[in-house]
Amino acid sequence: MRKAVLVTGASSGVGLALCKRLLEEDHELHLCLACRNRSKAEAVRAALLASHPLAEVSIVQVDVSDLQSVFRASRELKQRFQRLDYVYLNAGIMPNPQLNIKALFSGLFSRKVIHMFSTAEGLLTQEDQITVDGLQEVFETNVFGHFILIQELAPLLCHSDSPSQLIWTSSRNARKSNFCLEDIQHSRGQEPYSSSKYAVDLLSVAVNRNFNSRGLYSSVVCPGTMVTNMTCGILPPFVWTLLMPIIWLLRFFANAFTLTPYNGTEALVWLFHQKPESLNPLTKYLSATTGFGSNYVMTQKMDLDEDTAEKFYQNLLELEKHVRATIQKRNHQS
Repeated sequence: MRKAVLVTGASSGVGLALCKRLLEEDHELHLCLACRNRSKAEAVRAALLASHPLAEVSIVQVDVSDLQSVFRASRELKQRFQRLDYVYLNAGIMPNPQLNIKALFSGLFSRKVIHMFSTAEGLLTQEDQITVDGLQEVFETNVFGHFILIQELAPLLCHSDSPSQLIWTSSRNARKSNFCLEDIQHSRGQEPYSSSKYAVDLLSVAVNRNFNSRGLYSSVVCPGTMVTNMTCGILPPFVWTLLMPIIWLLRFFANAFTLTPYNGTEALVWLFHQKPESLNPLTKYLSATTGFGSNYVMTQKMDLDEDTAEKFYQNLLELEKHVRATIQKRNHQS
């Protein structure tokens, strides 16, 4: 029986590279591309089938920053599938990133230069905005939209006879100092991306605590520092040209510089082959690349505690009730 894999954000970057690598690992997969832009998804589907004709590749259109879209996609998936073996929760945004030039140049000549480039700590701020659902866009896209997707797809994911696995794209940039239980959407801060990735780590831990007994397991991954559509806009092209030799050199001293989406998927593909019940729920799996270009997987204990994860999960459940009631009222009025 074909394994069924759902990948959000599958039309570019890490998501696209992941789809290609998964089909290299198992050319008979049923791979479902969950994408916002259907025309881009159709082009990706055609290319994947051309290189892997034995695979089954389908599309579901979904925008995880729009809960109506998430509900529609969930209904469609429940009609198509009896179960999902893997869900890669990869779609994400970093809107309008602003670089702290002073911090960049002071960091270049400090002992923390490797750490700075590996985590972007202190380098980036973002300008967030409000979605149609009245939520912070980064929070809804990177966290809450995926949370609702999981809730809706629970009948396809919870099977005690054979476990299913959630694999989240997190980041080394996920920092405890940027997250607050009293402001889970980070509406009062300037680093919503970092906050959202820490929230992802918390949510993964809470999912394991609440769903392992029902056959659903969750893990988080960091793909490393890459040049993708998301990161290219942070700096002007000429600055990237100047920095790339430095970054290539740093690869001999630090393993976080995976640089390409293909390398960045190493940990995501590694998890595809693991028994989820054997994995540590408090571990983050890191894609790593040596200075000579060899890929491997590292582990890192997450800087969080299970009580905070459970409180965050309960906050999400309360927010879910509120949002569902708001959408229902809005639909009734229209």
